[in-house]
Amino acid sequence: MKQFPDLEYPIRQLWLPKPSKRRSGRAADRIRFLVAHDSGNPGSTAAGNVKYYTNSCNDISASAHLFVDDREILECLPCLTAAPEKAWHVLYNATEDKRRYGCHANDAAIGVEYCYGPRINADEAYRRYVWVLAYLCWKFRLDPAKSIIGHFVLDPHRKTDPKSGLAASRRTYEQLLLDVPAMYARCTGLDHSDHVLGAETGVITARGRVNIRYGEPYRRAPARLVGDGTRLRYVARVEGENIEGNSHWFCLADGEYCWSGAVNVQPG
Repeated sequence: MKQFPDLEYPIRQLWLPKPSKRRSGRAADRIRFLVAHDSGNPGSTAAGNVKYYTNSCNDISASAHLFVDDREILECLPCLTAAPEKAWHVLYNATEDKRRYGCHANDAAIGVEYCYGPRINADEAYRRYVWVLAYLCWKFRLDPAKSIIGHFVLDPHRKTDPKSGLAASRRTYEQLLLDVPAMYARCTGLDHSDHVLGAETGVITARGRVNIRYGEPYRRAPARLVGDGTRLRYVARVEGENIEGNSHWFCLADGEYCWSGAVNVQPG
């Protein structure tokens, strides 16, 4: 199975200070979905938005993980280059995320901000925005046809993003939801759901000493080692590195993966 290729666009770290109101440093739960935002400030760049967030980090709590414009993708809270942290990008009293995904966006979703307007090349910014959403889906084993939601859907009485920003760039939210799976397919050679084998939960038991990987089931570096008989709960089955003819892996909490050939499984 083809992996996501080398990064088409670099992701630059410009992390907010912690601890602060905008960045608590608290670890996110297992990432379950992505929230599409726009900056709401026409003409503002990714760097300009992150600079504002930094300067006001002890005054305002609102935050996001990534800002995207026509020149760069800026990571201001860890999500792609380090273990994800929580961001405050959807009000907790907005309950649509809980209804749809069983969790809250601030706890278990990545917030991605689209920059638009004068002095920003809409085509270049949109291309990067679509690409990073597709890459996030690959990174966290999400179905790009089902795991992206606009902020306006989660908080319809207060928000219009990213519809407003996309409209300023002659695009629609509906088109975004089609373009991300298409980008995913182009970058990976896979149908958008091919990497997800099943989302049922269950328990696995280690047969001997077993390496647990972090980040994605293609990386050889183990995150930790568990002993014989260790019981672990899994939240999905996914495709990963083919070992001895077996490419099936179990997705655990917190972005960890375990090869299915090293464990016994008890579904449910």
